Amino acid sequence: MSSSANPPPGDRQAVSYRDAGVDIDAGNSLIDRIRPAVERTRRPELLDGLGGFGALMRLPEGYREPVLVAGTDGVGTKLKLAQQLDRHGDIGVDLVGMCVNDVLVQGAEPLLFLDYFATGRLEVDRAAEVVAGIARGCELAGAALAGGETAEMPGLYQDADYDLAGFCVGVVERGRIIDGRRQVRAGDALVGLASSGPHSNGYSLIRHVLDRTPDWQQVELAGRPLADHLMAPTRIHVRAVLALLPPQPVHAIAHITGGGLTENLPRVLPLTLAARIDSDSWRRPAVFDWLQQAGPIEDTEMWRTFNCGVGLVLVLPAEGLPAALELLREQGETAWTMGEIVPRRDAPVEWS
Repeated sequence: MSSSANPPPGDRQAVSYRDAGVDIDAGNSLIDRIRPAVERTRRPELLDGLGGFGALMRLPEGYREPVLVAGTDGVGTKLKLAQQLDRHGDIGVDLVGMCVNDVLVQGAEPLLFLDYFATGRLEVDRAAEVVAGIARGCELAGAALAGGETAEMPGLYQDADYDLAGFCVGVVERGRIIDGRRQVRAGDALVGLASSGPHSNGYSLIRHVLDRTPDWQQVELAGRPLADHLMAPTRIHVRAVLALLPPQPVHAIAHITGGGLTENLPRVLPLTLAARIDSDSWRRPAVFDWLQQAGPIEDTEMWRTFNCGVGLVLVLPAEGLPAALELLREQGETAWTMGEIVPRRDAPVEWS
């Protein structure tokens, strides 16, 4: 079409997408910047990914009845803290961790990951830092970063503020799907896997506590700044748990996210059974003690808001406990026996 076909009315100067706040060239620059990090996550099953309209992936060999497991999540208002502290390198790991740990609960191997990055004004360096963290999380999970979307939306987001969403697809053999509501039995053991901190849950309450504590950035816990504890990325448990599943029967897995142990464990239990938890079986990370005291926050609110040091709970037959603990520890996990499954009398979670 000729540029003179639709001249600007009157004497007004022609405008561009950049004048409206959207820089296409910056988006293209971001793709070039992140390509090496994305390439490091590539799986052999990936046929086409970054730069296309859709990612193509074939299923891995060896599955007789493959079942796809999909999950999506974000990182909540931890993003506000990341932007306040100008620390963006690990928030992408959080995004991946929240998604891949969810599909792991069904016993699924993560295959591919997609991200959505939305901002008011695209800062290429910051976005590249975030995506590098996403790629690092994908490497830890063994998933291919198969694609994503960068959306620059001035007016909807303030300046360079950004939001994130993640999408994961995994695969599990149909006969090996983990469904605690059918498989958990009284007498099964509970095994806890340590979290790295609050992960990506409860940050609206965390920020409320920080707002009431003006000098919080001067606080040190265990020789490290409080900010380091709060920004520690979500621990990705995928490789350790997948290494456990073939040799060891696992009846249920619970990802301890928003709602804590109180809300998440009942999601994988039959209605007739309860989880009896020994709260003295592990030492809560110092960040949770600080939050409770600084709040102050009542015990019940702590348990239903934060993971309190437990990233994942496995439910497995008691006879398999010693071998499972040994294998998990060999895989680099901090793992311990934290309780047992008992007949339900009242609440689905009991504390001892």
